[in-house]
Amino acid sequence: MFRVGICATKLNELSRIEALVSKPKRRCWAGLVTGAMETYEPRNYRREKAEYANVNWDELGFALTKTDYMYVMNWSKEQEKFSQGILTRFGNIEMCPSSGILNYGQGLFEGLKAYRKEDEGILLFRPVENALRMKIGADRMCMPSTTIEQFVDAVKKTVLANKRWVPPHGRGALYIRPLLMGTGPNLGVKPASEYTFVAYASPVGNYHEGGLNLIVEDNLYRATPGGTGGVKAVANYSPIYRALTQAKAKGFSDVLFLDALTRRNIEEGSACNIFILKGNVISTPTAHGTILPGITRKSIIEIALTFGYQVEERPVPIEEVFDAEEVFCTGTAMVLKSVASITYQGKRIKYKMGAETVAQKLYGTLTGIQTGLIEDKMGWTIEID
Repeated sequence: MFRVGICATKLNELSRIEALVSKPKRRCWAGLVTGAMETYEPRNYRREKAEYANVNWDELGFALTKTDYMYVMNWSKEQEKFSQGILTRFGNIEMCPSSGILNYGQGLFEGLKAYRKEDEGILLFRPVENALRMKIGADRMCMPSTTIEQFVDAVKKTVLANKRWVPPHGRGALYIRPLLMGTGPNLGVKPASEYTFVAYASPVGNYHEGGLNLIVEDNLYRATPGGTGGVKAVANYSPIYRALTQAKAKGFSDVLFLDALTRRNIEEGSACNIFILKGNVISTPTAHGTILPGITRKSIIEIALTFGYQVEERPVPIEEVFDAEEVFCTGTAMVLKSVASITYQGKRIKYKMGAETVAQKLYGTLTGIQTGLIEDKMGWTIEID
């Protein structure tokens, strides 16, 4: 049986927002419709000085840094709903060796980030989208799901309990990892009778440094039609380790997988969606069940449309990669990264890079919204501090 040692915890009070005492400074931002420069006057509240953990923020990579607290909720067949969630000290968990997650991979995870604003407030980016995606995944995996409200509340409380680990503005983000696991014991192949939701967090920096150099994998496949490639099942990821390990041993950043049915359409990387640009058209593979519908992917599509680009979600043959002007990848961890090159069957294709690229324009707009530098006309961010 899954057990977590619970210690009573108490969150620090939220920083008190005082009255606006001075005229806010003016900031320019890239208009989402035309790309023209407009004027945005952010709220400029006086806040108490933020407390920060003892971390070298300039050396953050994408690796676990143990923080203070995690959030836990449990579900059992008897109560048929998730219990009231609790915050407990971050630490190891204990479960039965025959639990559903350990024996049959019955588990899902999400990933999202909290960002520090210039005034040291904290923004969450599109947590409702993560909650909705987990509900879809839970249905596919025969698991109960938290409500949208429970999920978002769990994320908020996890961030606030660990807010000293949210990096200073512009120096990283707090990555939040919600997990939904079958923790009830099962020897036979069937859904678990008990489930646990855990949310923990870690400060992170860049997932990849510099542009990406991809190699196309035409022997191993990330997902198959009718499988779980379209949800964030935990079992989706370890099968790609072999291809990824081989690629990195050859000096590549990541693997670009082809579809398993025709072996001619690009799908996605090991943990990222892919886009190609030619002229005014941005194309990305359709998220039809073998491709994860990324939230960063969705956000970039919406931003690109407001800039006037034509966005096509469709099968993208590998041959189109040869003629693309730009290629870029998106994901919560990497946000948006330009692809410097793709290698396929010994042929290497290079792409446009640098500050003047469309990819950089989209990246600047997205991160500006996420960090509060650009007015959020999309309604994507939630301020929680």
